[in-house]
Amino acid sequence: MIRAIATDVMLGLAVLIVAGSAAGVLVMKNAADRLHFLTPASVVAPALVAVAILIRQGLDENTGEAFVALLFLIIAGPYLSHATIRAIRVRAHGDWRLRGDPSDSGPAAEANEKEKTP
Repeated sequence: MIRAIATDVMLGLAVLIVAGSAAGVLVMKNAADRLHFLTPASVVAPALVAVAILIRQGLDENTGEAFVALLFLIIAGPYLSHATIRAIRVRAHGDWRLRGDPSDSGPAAEANEKEKTP
């Protein structure tokens, strides 16, 4: 009985987190802000689902598979977010770096400047 209640609570929290993230995505105006609201839905909610599986079934094959999938989500999530934000910036500005960024100086930037001047 306690396991069923704990599992239902974990799954209910996961659903609330996903619903809150979806509401945040709907409210935000630009893609960069929307991306921040996807993090809880892509990391916290799957963690709660994995914990619910652990509570319900104990340590078995399904629990191991759930935690391996969770591990991949936790590892890949930040990289996917970074790549997405960089692609948004390249599409909007033609380059991912900020204008006047100190990293724009150096040998590569000097080589680009030499190519531009006749």
